[in-house]
Amino acid sequence: MTIEANDSTLSLAGERRGSLRPILEWTARHAEPVAISLVAILIGLALFSIFILAVGKSPATLFQLMYTGGFGSWFSVQNSLSRAAPLLLTALCVALPARLGLVIIGGEGAVVLGGVAAAAAALPIVGVAPVFLTLVVMGVAAMVVGGIWIGLAGFLRHYRGVNETISSLLLAYIAIALMNQFVEGPLRDPASLNKPSTTPLPPEYMLGNIPGMDVHWGLVIGVVACIASWILIEVTSFGFAARIAGGNVRAAQIQGLPVGRLIVGFTAIAGSFAGLAGMIEVAAVQGSANASLAAGYGYTGILVAFLARQNPLAIIPVAILLGGIDASGGLIQRRMGLPDATVLVLQGTLFIVILFCETFYGRFKIFNPDLWKSPQAAKGRA
Repeated sequence: MTIEANDSTLSLAGERRGSLRPILEWTARHAEPVAISLVAILIGLALFSIFILAVGKSPATLFQLMYTGGFGSWFSVQNSLSRAAPLLLTALCVALPARLGLVIIGGEGAVVLGGVAAAAAALPIVGVAPVFLTLVVMGVAAMVVGGIWIGLAGFLRHYRGVNETISSLLLAYIAIALMNQFVEGPLRDPASLNKPSTTPLPPEYMLGNIPGMDVHWGLVIGVVACIASWILIEVTSFGFAARIAGGNVRAAQIQGLPVGRLIVGFTAIAGSFAGLAGMIEVAAVQGSANASLAAGYGYTGILVAFLARQNPLAIIPVAILLGGIDASGGLIQRRMGLPDATVLVLQGTLFIVILFCETFYGRFKIFNPDLWKSPQAAKGRA
């Protein structure tokens, strides 16, 4: 009886360990990017503290003000969420092409041209078309222009062998020059004297805020775009083909996958999201297209995408975090006498540390999923 009871107990314990193995394996697979990203943030904050000490300020005071300005009150939280809205979309401009092994850093160009396209599309129909239809037309125009602009970098990469990182960055500078040309030229509102801009949208044509919050609907659009992008990558055959091509282009071509269409398609979709961010800035924040469109959201989106490890769902919390840091810049300037660009220094420090920490992926045995597999599965894999 005792032997049978012991055998039964051991059998139950073995079954429990076996049932936990899939959970442990999943945790090991997904814990590494989270752990390394958190360590990178901590190292970046430590290095930034040295910089703050060098200028004679207190890092503790700085971080306290950063928290207060970004998340210390409901007003601060809403301000952070508003600033996170364009970051969600510009981060997707980096994350989606990254699944194909492409590094696109010129999302700022799609943002500014998307804003100009949205403002130009609204001019002939404001006061004629319904508000909702006008906003839809503005969004479509922004997405088309942004998609073409970043899709051009993908086209040059596949068909002409031009490095997409360099071409997208150069296209961003060209886009800013075109934006200035249009805003100060054919699209300029004669009433805008000191700050050239397009004709402002009437208040009733603005995007408006989420009910009960002082946050515009751009946040909802950004979150929906992130969820849709995750579904595109993880669920659809189009996303699966992109992951195959990103892992090994030669193998994808041997399998008959349309690598060229995948590259151009994904870069165009990525650019359309960045263009939509420009439309939201016009329809929800600025009210018109002007030089304020080049606010650096496209470049901050690079940091968001790298921190999120190109995962569209992880982009959501990371964008909110970076939005809070950005929102605290004014408070830091007033309370500590530091320039508003201090948060840009912090973002640059974090980005450098994250790039350095990229070299540590796959080097920690504890995050190896094979350690948590059953002996039979591990032997079969071997």
